[in-house]
Amino acid sequence: MAAGLRYSETGEGEAVLCLGHDGQALAATHRVIAVDITSGGPVNGLRHLIEDLGITAANIVARGAGAGLALAFAAAHPQNVLRLALVAPARLTEDTILCPVLILGEAEVPASMPRARVEGASDIDAQLASFLTRRLSGFDNRELRSAFGSFMTGVTIVTTTGVDGGPRGFTANSFTSVSLEPPLLMICIGKQAASMETFRRARGFAVNILSEAQKDTSVLFASKRHDKFEAASWRPGPFGNPLIEGSAAWFDCARYQVIDAGDHIILMGHIEAFSYSDANPLGYARGHYITLGLEQAAVNAASSASRTVVGAILENDNRLVLLPDPSRPSGLALPEVGRLGPSGSASQLHDLLQREGLDATLGFLFAVFENPGTREQCIYYRGEALLHARGRTVLADFEDIPWDRLPDEATRSMLRRYAAERKIGRFKVYSGDHRQGTVKAVD
Repeated sequence: MAAGLRYSETGEGEAVLCLGHDGQALAATHRVIAVDITSGGPVNGLRHLIEDLGITAANIVARGAGAGLALAFAAAHPQNVLRLALVAPARLTEDTILCPVLILGEAEVPASMPRARVEGASDIDAQLASFLTRRLSGFDNRELRSAFGSFMTGVTIVTTTGVDGGPRGFTANSFTSVSLEPPLLMICIGKQAASMETFRRARGFAVNILSEAQKDTSVLFASKRHDKFEAASWRPGPFGNPLIEGSAAWFDCARYQVIDAGDHIILMGHIEAFSYSDANPLGYARGHYITLGLEQAAVNAASSASRTVVGAILENDNRLVLLPDPSRPSGLALPEVGRLGPSGSASQLHDLLQREGLDATLGFLFAVFENPGTREQCIYYRGEALLHARGRTVLADFEDIPWDRLPDEATRSMLRRYAAERKIGRFKVYSGDHRQGTVKAVD
């Protein structure tokens, strides 16, 4: 007995709380807790029961009179319910239920159960088994991740000290300030992360907000390398958590609260010490890094008295998009505007792409530099393109780019870097003066 309720337990796996249903057929694949609802069964009693059993969230299968208790529990504690299955329920309440609901038997579903469906009551065990293994969300995970990625965030490295005294850390952009009084912040850690349990049990953690010069450090701590702290410069903070040198800001925290949240945990920290600098923070959106310094360099280039060339490095079916260069017989160039006549602009570049039959999606900036030979300010984006009409477009394999037909060494240098970086799937951005065929990397 626990929390004043009698129950029996069998099986292993994801927890299923059975109310008025024996659940024996589910024990082969799930941890089944069959509760004797005649022994009481108030909502708080169920909450205390799963807490006593170390369960943060469970499926619920209820039959007959147990349906009322199951519905009340799911409405009062939605964070503790994964899925809800009701077999021949006596009645359905108007409580708002957020989780997926399966109703076996005839029933009229209230509007407060938007994710409920009704099935016939035949072959109950097979229908329950299928329901309990179904995905909790009807969304495409990749699409949902892309939508989340539209929110531009900073990039942090979260650190702590393991039970062995060694430093632990990982890259995260799920950081949020919470409160000034008391001083609180929070991060989210995936339950599948190798270091999740270490962070959950640690006495504290630090959040290091990276500067735009620390993209390589971000990549390092996002990897599974075991020597991260040997490859990075760090020191212990005032509260004892590792602080990464060169960060734009850091917060050294004591553990304040740990909250279960679906496939993540929320780790809330009480700030014990912090510091910040004037360094530009590193940004992240839609799977790519963003640097404020580069964006400012583009603004400065566009407002310069010198001519501005605006172009794009576009790919179509993994090939480079080039156009004939009108200034040179048999010459080729990237899609760009501003080489001839007045300065170019992003809107003029879009117009050019449309005229050439290219449906292009421009991504992030790739390079901003000054060409010393022409004194032009050059701004290049990268992106993807669909060809609506072949027209004048020339597609080149990256292993066979016609280097001798490109306009100058600045373009060749930029494309060499692009070709090298696309092989490893990680792009940097460049800013500064072009010098002898090289472009200064921001990081």
